[in-house]
Amino acid sequence: MKTIFEQMRAQQPQFFSSADITIAAGPMQAMAAIITAIESVIAMPAYQAHALAQAPEIARLPVKSRGVFMGYDFHLTESGPKLIEINTNAGGGLLNAYLLASHGKVEEAAQIRDEYVAMFREEWRLERGDAPLRRIAIVDENPAEQFLAPEFALFKELFEQHGIAAVVADPGEFESDGKQLLHAGQPVDLIYNRLTDFALDATVNRKIRAIFESGGVVITPHPRAHALYADKRNLMQLSDEAALQALGVDESTRQTLLAGIPKTVAVTPEQGEQFWAERKRWFFKPPAGFGGRAAYRGDKLTKRVFEEILHGGYIAQEIAPPAEYVVPVDGVETTMKADIRCYVYAGRIQLVAARLYQGQTTNFRTLGGGFAPVFVA
Repeated sequence: MKTIFEQMRAQQPQFFSSADITIAAGPMQAMAAIITAIESVIAMPAYQAHALAQAPEIARLPVKSRGVFMGYDFHLTESGPKLIEINTNAGGGLLNAYLLASHGKVEEAAQIRDEYVAMFREEWRLERGDAPLRRIAIVDENPAEQFLAPEFALFKELFEQHGIAAVVADPGEFESDGKQLLHAGQPVDLIYNRLTDFALDATVNRKIRAIFESGGVVITPHPRAHALYADKRNLMQLSDEAALQALGVDESTRQTLLAGIPKTVAVTPEQGEQFWAERKRWFFKPPAGFGGRAAYRGDKLTKRVFEEILHGGYIAQEIAPPAEYVVPVDGVETTMKADIRCYVYAGRIQLVAARLYQGQTTNFRTLGGGFAPVFVA
């Protein structure tokens, strides 16, 4: 009988490349240094005050948990790794652990899966101390229809293997007794949040939001994590030397950040002519975007879309071209771009994976593309 992962690989081959990627130790160390530098700045009260001032009110709720599956996404350029963005509910972490096992790293993959479970237990411990973690809900809107729905089933299986009851749920399936969330009549201790409604503003998420605000359920990653890490406006501060100096960031950390994060600036209508003239230099992104949605390379822009960008609160990030790899696809050598994702918890890299693609952004539709394991030379 095939496992869930084997079934997925057979039914949805576009998720997984048959290739693997090898990178040198130098770029790997540089990515780790950039992550450490960012984490040190995010821990600063002055940075948090700035980030939270522009965030939704719910992000200002005090929390002790850190947020699972931070995804630090890099392009490996000739001048070193460049951080493209940070995601707070980065998908694929568990899929890539199973993919690693399929490439012969069985023990390493098993250790990573154990680390993932320990990470959720640590999130719970930070919020609830020694109370037992009994039930986790993996939550997304219409989860069965989501692109990474099979990963939800794998998480459910993983949690249950470690003695934690688990359910995959749509937010509309929850009830509330005023103190805690209930699913099918059973209390939910912790929500593994895969929603892209980062502030829990949608009507369907009101019960979750109310119980979270009253302290009745632990959510990870939570709105505060998104505000501190994944709001793309934060990249403006992290790539601005004057802003970093004003925060009191030491010179060594500043240099690491300025070398590792492409210059990122706000897009305003007043600077429209200049941005249009220099559009080939920039990649335009919405501040709360994810998965490459509504993001545009400047050299591909139409005037109509550019007008929408000017009035849409966008940021512009200097283009950092991704590394390209030649991989075999049906026996033909094919050139693919690669984004490198570091899955991070509490500042430590747990797993590194590549996403191979052709086109503007990762898409999981390129023949022979998809997730690929990363090995360090």
